[in-house]
Parts: sequence; C-alpha cells; structure tokens
Amino acid sequence: MACIYGDIMKIDTTGASEVTARQDKLTVKGVQASEKLAENDLARMEKYKSKIITVGKATQMEPAVIAGIISRESRAGAVLKDGWGDRGNGFGLMQVDKRHHSVKGTWDSEEHLTQGTEILIKSIKQIKAKFPQWTNEQCFKGGISAYNAGVGNVRSYQNMDVGTTGDDYGNDVVARAQWYNGKGY
Repeated sequence: MACIYGDIMKIDTTGASEVTARQDKLTVKGVQASEKLAENDLARMEKYKSKIITVGKATQMEPAVIAGIISRESRAGAVLKDGWGDRGNGFGLMQVDKRHHSVKGTWDSEEHLTQGTEILIKSIKQIKAKFPQWTNEQCFKGGISAYNAGVGNVRSYQNMDVGTTGDDYGNDVVARAQWYNGKGY
C-alpha cells in the first residue's frame, strides 16, 4: 500500500554496499544483498508482524518500511543485548538513540515501534521542508537516510547516503522494504 509519504515500490535504490552485505558473509551486493539480508531476518520479523502492521496503520506509514528499518537496525532483534545495541546507545528493534530521544516502551513493544516510526515521519517532513522541489518518493528516501544520520547529513539526492552507516542506509532500507512489501508487510 502506498502511504501518505509516497510509494516505497516507486523509489529507486542501489541496495546494500559490500560492507553491509558482509554482515551475512554475502558475496553479492546491491539490491540482491539487501533482499537476502531481509530474507535472513524474516523468521524473526514474523514475531513482530502484527505490531508492525498495527503501528503502520496508526501512523499512516507503510509497514514494509518499518520492517526494513528493523531489519537494518537490529536484524529483527538478533543483534540486541537486553534490547540495546550500538554500544548501549540504541534502544529496541528500531534502535532509538538515547542520546537524542527519551526511549519509550519496551524494546519490542508497539509503543517503541510507534516512537521509531514517528522519528522517521519527522525526518521525512524535515527533508520535505529542506528540499521542497523533491518528489514525495525522494523525500521518503531522504527521510529514511536522515533517520540514520540526521537531516543535516542529507545534502543531495544522489549522495544522501554518504555519511550514513555503511554509506548505504537509505538505499539498503528501501530495498529491504520493497522485499518485505512482497511478504505482506
């Protein structure tokens, strides 16, 4: 389903970098690697599917995008220790940074997913204000990139991921989200 921020299936993407693909010892990169990474997280993601869909409906965000972020940020919980990642700074499935936000809920709760999604939506809106000439889909992708590295890091459409983790965050999340879209998210 397309959401009010754009249609994830219409966003161009180069997918995961070689660095990101190496997480799962993949020999491919790009969209193919992103799809394999998402697939490797699917069994764990299924535990959260109903919460993801509920939060997606409540916030008017495509559930596939929430799943894409969860896959990228926490590998659907696999890399978390007691709900924490990023050397103790990132909280929950969506890795809300405690240095910038007061974390809400438990690490795998609807409340946490709602907070992470609201942070994403704020990023999309800030990108739209910063680049009013961009299409909805460009702002959507820019907001995803900004979710990782901040709105200030997004300086152009072509290079929006420079400075994100792996220099591929927006492209990787978009490709994962497109894959999850085909799995009913």
